[in-house]
Amino acid sequence: MTRRLTAKFFVDLALWTATIPLAFIVRLEARVWDFFPQLLLLTAIATPLQAITAYGFGLYRCSWHRLSIRDLTTLLAAVGTTTAILLIGSFILPSEVAPPRSVPIIAGMIAILLMGATRLGTRLYYEQSGYLAVARREKARRVLVVGAGEAGIMIAREMLRHRRSGRIPIGFLDDDPIKRRQRFLGLRVLGSVDDLIDIVNSHIVDEVLIAIPSATGDAIRRIVDLARKARIEYRIIPGFYELLNGHLSTSQIREVQVEDLLRRQPVRLEMEHIAGYIRDRVVLVTGAGGSIGSEIVRQLARFEPKSVILLGRGENSIYLLEQELRRTHPLLHRQAVICDVRDRDSLANVFDRFKPTVVFHAAAHKHVPLMEANPEQAILNNVVGTRNVVELALKYDVKRLVNVSTDKAVNPTSVMGASKRVAEMIVSTASQRCRPGQAFVSVRFGNVLGSRGSVIPIFQEQIRNGGPITITHPEMTRFFMTIPEASQLVLQAGSMAENGNVYVLDMGEPVRIVDLARDLIQLSGLRLEDIDIVFTGVRPGEKLYEEILTAEEGTVASRHEKIFVARNGAINDPIFEARLDQLVEASSTCDESEIRRLLAEMIPSHQFEAVADKAEAA
Repeated sequence: MTRRLTAKFFVDLALWTATIPLAFIVRLEARVWDFFPQLLLLTAIATPLQAITAYGFGLYRCSWHRLSIRDLTTLLAAVGTTTAILLIGSFILPSEVAPPRSVPIIAGMIAILLMGATRLGTRLYYEQSGYLAVARREKARRVLVVGAGEAGIMIAREMLRHRRSGRIPIGFLDDDPIKRRQRFLGLRVLGSVDDLIDIVNSHIVDEVLIAIPSATGDAIRRIVDLARKARIEYRIIPGFYELLNGHLSTSQIREVQVEDLLRRQPVRLEMEHIAGYIRDRVVLVTGAGGSIGSEIVRQLARFEPKSVILLGRGENSIYLLEQELRRTHPLLHRQAVICDVRDRDSLANVFDRFKPTVVFHAAAHKHVPLMEANPEQAILNNVVGTRNVVELALKYDVKRLVNVSTDKAVNPTSVMGASKRVAEMIVSTASQRCRPGQAFVSVRFGNVLGSRGSVIPIFQEQIRNGGPITITHPEMTRFFMTIPEASQLVLQAGSMAENGNVYVLDMGEPVRIVDLARDLIQLSGLRLEDIDIVFTGVRPGEKLYEEILTAEEGTVASRHEKIFVARNGAINDPIFEARLDQLVEASSTCDESEIRRLLAEMIPSHQFEAVADKAEAA
């Protein structure tokens, strides 16, 4: 044992040994000297027993300055064991030397009080000394914690424990009337969120910390607006999705981001259903280096797959993901594979080598203006790549294939959206050839916050450059969800896989892009008048309003509250395959007009030709 552990061991032993004489005094008072032989005998028996018990239960290893309920439980178990043995001994010993039978019980109670008080006192001293040490610093920030729930109390405890955090919690705000005027960690709940401005004015507050991981975007916006009116800085702890695999600490306190203002209620995952088709299976993720593909891999790691195949054509993104998994999930068996889904022969070799049971197909070109300018690449990657994956999945008896689709596939006005709709049709057509036990499905959702090429990073860069922020139209709206939320619902939809279905994720309410831009300006510490917003006009292939269903589809509910099934029916076009071959041929010869003509024939609800014609006329 180290010197510190040895000291703790002997302090415990001294206190515990002292409990026997104290118990005799409490039990016998002035007559204690009449039982002095019994006192000596019981002390001689108890001391080595207490030493063995303390060592066996590892009491000396428990941290006193970070005392936990588990540590107190261990202490109770150790004292209870010793007390029980001594009590049994008091019945076995001859009556002339046996101590009063209540003495071991009293000694046990005193031991719990003395040893527990020593530990609690050490923790209180440690936390208070750390608190005062921070308080003396000129740069220490007085923090008002919004949320007196588990997360709020946890982050306040972390601030109290860690002297270098530079933050001091002064109290809580919480809308729960039951918590009003209560104390947690010695800190009062000073009022409700509506009292924020008054509390800031009546107390010395340097920062408001939003500590409600499950709070919706509307609730966070309300707190942020109040903090702005109070002219006080505000920060936030990670949301539900960010905390899934991590421990909450002061290092995770960060600035409020626009994603927080759009946050929704956490998704309720059916963990057992997801684990049922992932655990001990070989899982292939195409486009694994992309925003959605990489997050699907991170979420998969929780469900103990036999192996995960990270397939992508960008070596750098695959390398970075593999290195991340090596650090965060060292026990996860993974294989990084550089391969283009358009290369059927190479892709076939991957299926033959690894024989995946589950496939998540996330490889795709997704940028609308770029694909509008390069339609053949949209077809080669999104259509040909999907057909290659689907046909090989059929050949190698893949049990579950989940195709990641987009809301832009609905009534498409762009080549990119049309190519993703054709990809859905390929999956639906292939599902009719599935054998029993196989299920091929598509999952459709909208824009993903923080993904590569999304509007948020573009707006942030424009703000850093002093503006202007460019937006195509003041009424343009989009559906948004976070990367983790989208990825988790993709996994959930995979667990519900009924062959041939197109699953539609609940995207919540659409958001105006101009409102996102204004939020970003204010979250950057600027006023709205500091950055100009310029409207540039709708680009070819873009919609003002995205949809997640075609007019004729409609939805039916699934067993999950945030996942619906599109009633689009099976693809029964007898010449679909012939048109598909023609489309592939047109893309290989870069015949743009033929690509658009064939897409128009394959997708009756298309709108992209008219948009293209307008662009050409302009």
